[in-house]
Amino acid sequence: MEFNLKQYGIEVTEIYRNSNVPVLYELGLRLEKGTAISDTGALLVYSGKKTGRSPKDKRIVKHPASEKNIDWGKINIDLDEHTYMVNHERAIDYLNIKEHLYVVDAYAGWDPNYRIKVRVICTRAYHALFMQNMLIMPTQQELADFGEPDYVIFNAGGFKANSYTTKMTSKTSIDLNLERKEIVILGTEYAGEMKKGIFSVMNYLMPLQDVMSMHCSANVGEKEDVTILFGLSGTGKTTLSADPKRKLIGDDEHCWTNEGTFNIEGGCYAKAVDLSQEKEPDIFGAIKFGTVLENVGYSEETRTVDYSDISITENTRASYPINYINNAKIPCVAGHPKNIIFLTCDAFGVLPPVSKLTPEQASYHFISGYTAKVAGTEMGVTEPQATFSACFGAAFMMWHPNKYAELLSNKIKEHNTTAWLVNTGWTGGAYGVGSRMKLKYTRAMIDAIHNEDFNNVEFVVDENFGFQIPTTCPNVPSEILTPKNTWTDKEEYEKVKNKLILLFQKNFKQFEEGVNKEIIKAGPVAKKMIAL
Repeated sequence: MEFNLKQYGIEVTEIYRNSNVPVLYELGLRLEKGTAISDTGALLVYSGKKTGRSPKDKRIVKHPASEKNIDWGKINIDLDEHTYMVNHERAIDYLNIKEHLYVVDAYAGWDPNYRIKVRVICTRAYHALFMQNMLIMPTQQELADFGEPDYVIFNAGGFKANSYTTKMTSKTSIDLNLERKEIVILGTEYAGEMKKGIFSVMNYLMPLQDVMSMHCSANVGEKEDVTILFGLSGTGKTTLSADPKRKLIGDDEHCWTNEGTFNIEGGCYAKAVDLSQEKEPDIFGAIKFGTVLENVGYSEETRTVDYSDISITENTRASYPINYINNAKIPCVAGHPKNIIFLTCDAFGVLPPVSKLTPEQASYHFISGYTAKVAGTEMGVTEPQATFSACFGAAFMMWHPNKYAELLSNKIKEHNTTAWLVNTGWTGGAYGVGSRMKLKYTRAMIDAIHNEDFNNVEFVVDENFGFQIPTTCPNVPSEILTPKNTWTDKEEYEKVKNKLILLFQKNFKQFEEGVNKEIIKAGPVAKKMIAL
């Protein structure tokens, strides 16, 4: 039977479904403003006015079947069914005026037991290629047997929402309807909204099956030892997961089941700002034919990309299939994590570069999701500022953070997983006084975790935070392992440390009502250090 979209009220007959990459290139170059080919063969695209996600415009339809499961508030903002249908009809009307449409039918989730079928309906070749990179593409036989999807994205981002419609705060709206199993996008052509929309869906569905969904990267060693790395932007999550000694499972979205770990995505969405072959050779090498380069600056004459050019946005991005990474683990499925690493960029310079956590401490730091902005990154930021994002991805979490924290704690205990806190931020003082931890030292510490070098070393307990700090590490100067030792002004260190503890405590108060007491007790308190 001829493929059509009439079941959605869409009458357009010219449909490009799961098109080959060259076809999407040709259509994008011919029809979409700002599209070009880079000198390495990547498709250069422009997302329009919106060059990042619009979290304040994300809405979830409140329905009796799911409303008790959702952590409503500033992140998960409710929408009524009627308003959703107004936006839905607006999207369908827009899609219907197009001469042709693109459809991507693919999977989210590498494990067949948990994967969902996703259909993306969009108006731009760039969006189709992006999602063909980010989802897991079916074989020809799987496509023939695809049937009806589990979830549908109606991407009408080229058409604005009506800001006079109830609950609309702007002309952008990204609406998720769990009961209709649909996502409607209006007023933004930033491709990341589709990717994160599906991640939000998985973050709702997976805990219902006792599966831990995670905003993290993951890799696996020669001994099949899996490591998961959590971390907010700027902490090194993508860079540190791309390890030449280990295979990459994925760079951003994963699930931990009763059987093991799997990647939700079929590709990677890496930050491109200041990308270099020297610092990130794997990612740099993936920028080729089939890769989408989003909002980057480039030479009109040579089509050479200038990765330092942030004239459009600092959020420049590269989207490519995971098989573009030479040491990718395909299928992207592996065993249970042996190690979990929480990455933080502590610009206060008081957290140790590596420390070991108990399961309860792991849950506390997971719920906290701490990192820090440094002076100069934003207007008005003159000293380090703490940033907390629950579960290291609050914008995409549907349940209360405790739901994910309990899953994490239970799985850590069940599979004897070790949790670590790794600070990639400042040493020798706060930002402006100290210096950023050298990448080679951070890599050496992560190597030590993988090589089990910390199994037979002495630890000291930081009784402010309660975690254990190793006193030695191969290829790392011992004096930098204990932060206080690196500060010239010891009194100032204690003052800054207490300030950070208070920030942790203040942030965590919002979660205490719904969090287990053991996790609350694992938070920082003011004590001294003692040797084990």
